[in-house]
Amino acid sequence: MTDNEDTEVLTEDQVGDRVAGLLLAAGGGRRLGGRPKALLEHRGHLLVEHAVGALRAAGCARVHVVLGARAEDVRARAALDDCVLVDNPDWEQGMGSSLRAGLHSLTGTGTGTGTRTGTGLRAALVCLVDQPGIGTEAMARVRGAYRDETSLVSAAYAGVRGHPVLLGAAHWAGIAATATGDRGARAYLREHEAEIALVECGDVARPYDIDTEADLVHLE
Repeated sequence: MTDNEDTEVLTEDQVGDRVAGLLLAAGGGRRLGGRPKALLEHRGHLLVEHAVGALRAAGCARVHVVLGARAEDVRARAALDDCVLVDNPDWEQGMGSSLRAGLHSLTGTGTGTGTRTGTGLRAALVCLVDQPGIGTEAMARVRGAYRDETSLVSAAYAGVRGHPVLLGAAHWAGIAATATGDRGARAYLREHEAEIALVECGDVARPYDIDTEADLVHLE
């Protein structure tokens, strides 16, 4: 990074070009009777469509969607025009495998290393498909805290870290190396706690998950 970039003030369009939305939508819904979460409906749209629309409205011009369980059904049924669709054949291993696949897709090289990616992207705004209570306003707040490829930003709910999270490209290799099982980026973020900027979102979002049959009450 040059000295000029250290002090660079980015326009909204520049941030949009540098921060991609990364939606993890590969889960099989084991506790939902095997119904993939991406195909659940909320407010007249599939959850995967709902999340993509929120990311775009939050300013992410480029959105990568990681698919796994019944990926072909999701491709056939969901309106995901202009999204980059990433297949994760290892989706049953947990969210960590989807995060790795997504980060690798953002580099344009499949390696997940380096801060200057082949796509020109400098950060990823990571969201989960099963959190429809987190919408455009929370995503935009977290995205707006991007500074450069070293950024680590997390939404907070009454001071407790949650999603979405913004992961600068300088961190992608380290995150990919530690993302296993269902931990996602948690291990890496715990080790870099002091570097994380928290953005309170409790006034604009509800961070519930759609994990079990009882959680379906949240869908409208």
